[in-house]
Amino acid sequence: MMGGFAKGISVLEAFSAERPRLSIAEASALTGLDRATARRCLLTLSELGYADYDGKFFSLTAKILRLGHGWLSAAPLPVLIQPHLDRLSEQVGQSASASVLDGTEIVYIARAAQRRVMSITLMPGSRLPAYSASMGRVLLAALSDAEVRAVLVASTLKANTPFTKTDPQELMGEIARVRAEGHAIIDQELELGLCSIAVPVMDRRGHVLAAINIGAPAAHAPAAEMAERYLPHLLAAQAALRDLLP
Repeated sequence: MMGGFAKGISVLEAFSAERPRLSIAEASALTGLDRATARRCLLTLSELGYADYDGKFFSLTAKILRLGHGWLSAAPLPVLIQPHLDRLSEQVGQSASASVLDGTEIVYIARAAQRRVMSITLMPGSRLPAYSASMGRVLLAALSDAEVRAVLVASTLKANTPFTKTDPQELMGEIARVRAEGHAIIDQELELGLCSIAVPVMDRRGHVLAAINIGAPAAHAPAAEMAERYLPHLLAAQAALRDLLP
């Protein structure tokens, strides 16, 4: 019984940011399990709702987060991130936030607000479309191109402002640039007068767990100046968080 549980855990651990979708053969190779055992574990995960199966590839669902509830209750990611956001916000004099990806949207999990820079009030639990948010683009950049396309297809790509990028090919190109450069800058795409810059939050293995950003009024910090002003501070927070995460 426990042997089967251990095999199931090893299959779960085979999934990562670099390998979000696995075939039976890939799961077998990564875990050292024979194909029949890997197949049985994956199908059980699918039957229980912890994985999706398209006939060839398996991918984990959001239900898998329930398995980490015990740890999250003791040391939730927002609690780890919040002091760093507070420090970041004080250093730069702007609001700083953290979010995770949930389908086509980002969900705010922590925030340190210096001033109100958007017409809507942002707080933990707030949601924004991933395609037009700096944190969203950072989180999308951690996915494969196929997964990004799927998110864009499922998204309602509307122009929130005259600056919003809505063409799927243009967005794919932008996300590829974010993937290469390691940060995303948004120039008034969510709301007129707001610019933001974001970087991923990674664990020690390089897996992207969340994103953090700094938002500022465009009149105070134009998009062209965001990297010079704020990227070093974000990268310092990113490095500090990486040391804290297993």
